[in-house]
Amino acid sequence: MRDQALFDKIDLHLIRVLHTVLTERSVSKAAVRLGMHQPAVSAALRRLRGLAGDPLLVRSGAGMQPTDAALRMVAPAGAILRSAEALFSDARGFDPRTATRTFRIAASDYLDPLFLPRLMAHVKAEAPLCPVEVMSLSADVHYHAHLEQGEVDVVIGNWQQPPEDLHMARLFGDEVVCLVAASHPAVRRGWTADEWLTAEHIAPTPTHPGARGVIDEHLDAKGLTRRIAARCAHFSVIPDMVASSLLVLTTGRQFCERFTERLPLAVLPCPVPFPRLVYYQLWHARSHHSAAALWLRESVKAVAASLRKQ
Repeated sequence: MRDQALFDKIDLHLIRVLHTVLTERSVSKAAVRLGMHQPAVSAALRRLRGLAGDPLLVRSGAGMQPTDAALRMVAPAGAILRSAEALFSDARGFDPRTATRTFRIAASDYLDPLFLPRLMAHVKAEAPLCPVEVMSLSADVHYHAHLEQGEVDVVIGNWQQPPEDLHMARLFGDEVVCLVAASHPAVRRGWTADEWLTAEHIAPTPTHPGARGVIDEHLDAKGLTRRIAARCAHFSVIPDMVASSLLVLTTGRQFCERFTERLPLAVLPCPVPFPRLVYYQLWHARSHHSAAALWLRESVKAVAASLRKQ
């Protein structure tokens, strides 16, 4: 009887607040994500603490950390929310014109800078009532766990060896080239492999401690090391940095050529041979047969194909 009484006090909204507060580890960030006022989230957290008999979220230094009990609740809460979301929508099929499901996408900004804007426009045009959340693949984003827990529907990026336990579909391949300022000496005289290796390179900040990007992974395999003079967590602003310096950005041609019309930049062949970059979308087995998730993956594929034709 006591368990039934406790169950009667829990509604789906409360579970959503619980999951969001614990994953964001912040009442204020959870309020923004939920579209609620912060006092309302705080009140819901007080209810949850009373129901759990546990503080759930405690202060640690300048931030907040979930308790051990709260950490054990994250996965079950996420599973409940995913099941509730799919309970009727997948049973009757996914109609993008009337669906209200939230789509969550994690993507690297190494992609063509037109990709995410085009994808957002496509989703909002075809599924106007579906909220869309886009998160970057940064140092504090563990995309594998987010996919596993259902917090992300699809991850888009490039890896030399994508995780084997995730479903994967290739989106497009791209040639590795170098982006330099139009005034860079290599534009006039060219460069050798040794000159390229000793040039001042700029590279993205690693996605997690110890991580190596596909460029440096390939160089490691060949016993080579380039001189990285700068790193930046915001890949899309690197071309502006390159345009006013001697820095060299080595990445895909499709990304580089988007910037050459508005900035004094030049695209050069890379004197060290690289295999083509390959961009994928990854998803978890739990969403493999979801009609809504399948629609999203087909949308990602269609947008990627449209950019290749330009």
